[in-house]
Amino acid sequence: MSARIEALASVIQARLGESAVRRAAVPGDLSFDLPAEGMLPALTLLRDDPELRFEMLIDIAGVDYLDYGRTEWRTTDSANSGFGRGVNASGQGGSHDGPRFAAVYQLLSVSRNERVTVRVFCTDSEEPSLPSVVDIWACANWFEREAFDLFGIVFHGHPDLRRILTDYGFIGHPFRKDFPLIGNVEVRYDETVGRVVYEPVQLVERILVPRVIRDDNRYDAALKDS
Repeated sequence: MSARIEALASVIQARLGESAVRRAAVPGDLSFDLPAEGMLPALTLLRDDPELRFEMLIDIAGVDYLDYGRTEWRTTDSANSGFGRGVNASGQGGSHDGPRFAAVYQLLSVSRNERVTVRVFCTDSEEPSLPSVVDIWACANWFEREAFDLFGIVFHGHPDLRRILTDYGFIGHPFRKDFPLIGNVEVRYDETVGRVVYEPVQLVERILVPRVIRDDNRYDAALKDS
């Protein structure tokens, strides 16, 4: 880990105290966990402290830790390793025994050219919720709507918390790991009735195998150099 990252970590730890728990990150990155009950003062400090000055919120990502590190992709033919696989063939992998849902905040200090990641867990896994940070970073408005839409995380104090990606009448949250992968209904515009109609989904489950060699003229033996 570079001296620059360690120096920044020391400043953040000194400002936030024991409430900020540093967690493992890839080389060159810095990441902390914060408790939900004290996140707003802590994030405000990260923005306003002259030695930190994280003026910009880059993104808010929802995370669902259901079965994290316990299950693999459900495929019939796959390699022993894969990008984003929770566990591998040897049984090694991550684990998570805490709350199910979290929000991850990506912060950028434009003036100091520094970045930090802050993760905050929702204390209630049945009805996940967190305080809104719209009053700290106005751009959080759409980010929080996206996390609400896809993960069902409610952000208290948000001025207009409604869906942003799915249809108005959509039921459920698509990025939850317990959401049906093929869906329940599909929508289309019916010109006869002049509106969008919902119908039972008609999809056939497919297994996609990567790197399929197709039988075409590129592999014709007659075209190879003798």
